[in-house]
Amino acid sequence: MTENSCIAMEKYILLTKEQIEENLEQSVEIKGWVLNFRSSGKIWFLQCRDGHGFIQAVVSKNDVSEKAWEDCQKITLETSVELSGVIRKDERSLSGYEMQVGDLKIIQVAAEYPIAKKEHGADFLLDNRHLWLRSPRQMAIQKIRYTVIMATCEFLDNNYFTRIDSPILTPSACEGTTTLFEIDYFGQPAYLSQSGQLYLEAAIFSLGRCYDFGPVFRAEKSKTRRHLIEFWMMDAEMAFVKHEENLAIQESLIVRIIEKVLDKNKEELKVLERDISVLEKIKTPFIRKSYLEAIKELREIGSDINEGDDLGADDETVLTKRYEQPIFIEKFPAEVKAFYMKRDPDNENFVLCSDLLAPEGYGEIIGGSQREENYEVLLKRIEEKNLALKNFQWYLDLRKYGSVPHSGFGYGLERIVTWICGLKHVRTSIPFPRLLNRMNP
Repeated sequence: MTENSCIAMEKYILLTKEQIEENLEQSVEIKGWVLNFRSSGKIWFLQCRDGHGFIQAVVSKNDVSEKAWEDCQKITLETSVELSGVIRKDERSLSGYEMQVGDLKIIQVAAEYPIAKKEHGADFLLDNRHLWLRSPRQMAIQKIRYTVIMATCEFLDNNYFTRIDSPILTPSACEGTTTLFEIDYFGQPAYLSQSGQLYLEAAIFSLGRCYDFGPVFRAEKSKTRRHLIEFWMMDAEMAFVKHEENLAIQESLIVRIIEKVLDKNKEELKVLERDISVLEKIKTPFIRKSYLEAIKELREIGSDINEGDDLGADDETVLTKRYEQPIFIEKFPAEVKAFYMKRDPDNENFVLCSDLLAPEGYGEIIGGSQREENYEVLLKRIEEKNLALKNFQWYLDLRKYGSVPHSGFGYGLERIVTWICGLKHVRTSIPFPRLLNRMNP
């Protein structure tokens, strides 16, 4: 069985380039939906998709039965069909192929489709997200999303990471509970996870390098184009890895993801009208700036940000529009970062952390740091942040039994997809977005 072979009980082909090429000039059957159609007297032109690709099917009255021709007159947008015929190359077609139909069967005549061939407002399209997903543009985004996921898992697997599953229900937060969803867990408070990081840190003492990949939740009351309430996050943790190696792993991962998308998703990038020359320029090493250097540069170009402030979305946008490569901003003030980040030995007021900002104004896509491995120091940090010690005693235990230097990072899947696809809003990078004012469909 070949890598691209498909197990199926019925004899029909998928509209992948591989299967079409294998069956050129042969009589085949395809199954799919009509996304557009037009008639020219005794010929119907059907634009069809099957979830794997697109093809123009030509139905000539002289080549099909009377019933098939009659059925052709019933076709509406999104009607599901079975088509039999011969596929040939046709450079005039969008897909590069055309099917001469010998038989046509309707599976279901679709009701009047609410998404017409005209401009619709964002709210209308989000209300009909379950149908909007069928559009070629949305299909392209989801296929690229899948490539990003698979490229990530492949890269981590090749670099000796083990995937484990961290819990979604947690008794405490990584960084406090102000932006978490609280639920009643049989009479006691619990929270929907905002990160699996702390649990992954426990796992590195067993597995060395590990990662998780799943949904996380943040109750931030934000309506910006970069925010979702529910999103997918990949967290990775690594024993015996310090700050500099952590950065090198992150940039190698991003470069590999870009390479995979450029290789596997050429057609999808065309559908999105993405300027791939921008992506082709993404190479290691990435630009690196200290927090203080970034603050100085931002102030020189007109920002009112001050030392001690965290970078806001507007600051990230302004900064990343100036460069073609992603930018690591490293060594932030300790007071604006989490308690578990290790202090910079050269300046205790700063921590060994980084935010990776994507170019073109897309901003932060990865956050990471070296973790504090010393028990007494970590205990002091927890107390300084006024966190409940009982919630973190198990986390402190990790520093009592063979503690080692270690680092980790996490990326937001939707932010990476948004950047790679060149989207205006993160909400279109996830199949069913959960926003501050939206939980349907």
